[in-house]
Amino acid sequence: MLQWATLVPIAAAAVLGAAFLLTPGVGLITVCALALVGAVIAAVHHAEVVAHRVGEPFGTLVLAVAITVIEVALIISLMLAGGDDKAMLPRDTIFSAVMIICTGVVGVCLLVGGLHHHEQSFHLDGANSALAALVALAGLSLVLPTFTTSAGEGIYTLSQLAFVGVSSLVLWAAFVFVQTVRHRDYFLPPADAANEDVHALPPTVAQAWASFGLLIVSLVSVVGLAKQLSPTIEAGVAAMGAPKAVIGIAIALLVLLPETWAAVRAARADRLQTSMNLALGSALASIGLTIPAVVLASVLLDLPLVLGLAPKDIVLLTLTFLVSTITLATGRTNVMQGAVHLVLFAAFLFLALVP
Repeated sequence: MLQWATLVPIAAAAVLGAAFLLTPGVGLITVCALALVGAVIAAVHHAEVVAHRVGEPFGTLVLAVAITVIEVALIISLMLAGGDDKAMLPRDTIFSAVMIICTGVVGVCLLVGGLHHHEQSFHLDGANSALAALVALAGLSLVLPTFTTSAGEGIYTLSQLAFVGVSSLVLWAAFVFVQTVRHRDYFLPPADAANEDVHALPPTVAQAWASFGLLIVSLVSVVGLAKQLSPTIEAGVAAMGAPKAVIGIAIALLVLLPETWAAVRAARADRLQTSMNLALGSALASIGLTIPAVVLASVLLDLPLVLGLAPKDIVLLTLTFLVSTITLATGRTNVMQGAVHLVLFAAFLFLALVP
């Protein structure tokens, strides 16, 4: 257990506590931003320790689920605080998370991996299973509400919300069962999966539990600090005259920092399968866990909820899934595929600012 990895999460939690008690200012905002970066780095370190103890694909699942659960808490707390003005926040955040992961995170991983290793490989069966579930979840949750006629545009009725919430949870649970039980081999590295000579000695049980606890502290600090910085982000968005959807993008970018860092590190180390597990698993968790929780909160707390995407966003989402299908068609990747994904990511960011 590295000393900095123990101290940084504690320091970030202390900064978060101070942020709740003190009046926001330039100095406090700067300290919060620095603490956020430190908490992200510490979260990745502890996630890797836990992953090394439990093995793949359980390790990547731990990080994806932990971050998504806390992300859900952040979204619901902002919905409660914002009322009608935050009716589109869950949609914007989930859409942003899917686009950031499928274009930005995957693109950077493929580019970095291609630059360092020319070509990389992964299990085609696992990636295709994840992508099929992701397309179905995104279509039911974000695209279909735009075309239903029982309620207003982009809005589901109570029964439709219940159906989509249950369907999302069932699909995500089915994927986790396939990933960890029935077809676990689909998500293991395709080369030297059982060769222990290429790995360091696993941490002890005590070290793994300590890292798990510090991982939770780090992730809570990341999301809490992101929430503290959200008024500054909203003020900056308003000052630029940018659309409100940019707020959802900013939240998604902050929350996904630990997973992004971990995925890029894995790709650089020639472990693209781990990168794919993290990326696609995180995108699935972002929808499969967030939609049921948001639907439940909307129904129980009578919160307004708009899920349907605008036509521009539907086109971007469709294009992203089409390119992802082509990228995952062979089980081998190179720099060119990374460049294509990153161009789509740039288009997503540009069109969010200039719709």
